[in-house]
Amino acid sequence: MGAVVGTLTMQTKQRRPSRDRTDDELEMTTVCYRPEGLSQLEAQTNFSKQELQILYRGFKNECPSGVVNEETFKHIYAQFFPHGDVSMYAHYLFNAFDTTNNGSIKFKDFVMGLSILLRGTLREKLEWTFHLYDINKDGYINREEMTEIVRAIYDMMGKFTYPAIKGDVPQQHVDAFFRKMDKNKDGVVTLEEFIIACQEDETMMSSMQLFENVM
Repeated sequence: MGAVVGTLTMQTKQRRPSRDRTDDELEMTTVCYRPEGLSQLEAQTNFSKQELQILYRGFKNECPSGVVNEETFKHIYAQFFPHGDVSMYAHYLFNAFDTTNNGSIKFKDFVMGLSILLRGTLREKLEWTFHLYDINKDGYINREEMTEIVRAIYDMMGKFTYPAIKGDVPQQHVDAFFRKMDKNKDGVVTLEEFIIACQEDETMMSSMQLFENVM
């Protein structure tokens, strides 16, 4: 969870120049893709208009066209994990933000997802995380999906992870995940099983609260 939110918000907090609303609205008309109006996004998210302005500047700084494709997303994400391979985890994360499945992330997609991760209810955050892990979007997390996610996380952390990762460690994490989450032992984890198990896990609950005041 922390890997998702921390890297996505760092880019948006680098500079906060003082400018008025007219300048920001004018800027929004100069890119190839024009996002939803600030007032509409304010109503649809848990961000204020000022916070949306800050987020938009950071988004446009990285993506002048107003649209992010998967390769650009991977390139941005890789800057935060220089010793690892982010390609697979960034692929899954990109798909989680690309809610329309059209191969691109627009500003609205970005802030809607970020609003859930930073300001959403506990259930909204857990649902978002579940859908990230549910790679084939069939409503369940199976062992193959969880193995792919865990291996992608270890690849992202890189060879300098301490202590060194042994070959069987990812599988051990998957086994532990299913022992805790798969309450009825049917080989898959449902959304409700996932939410209940996470609510019973203090570490998971702490990670959900970690970025509540990030902006």
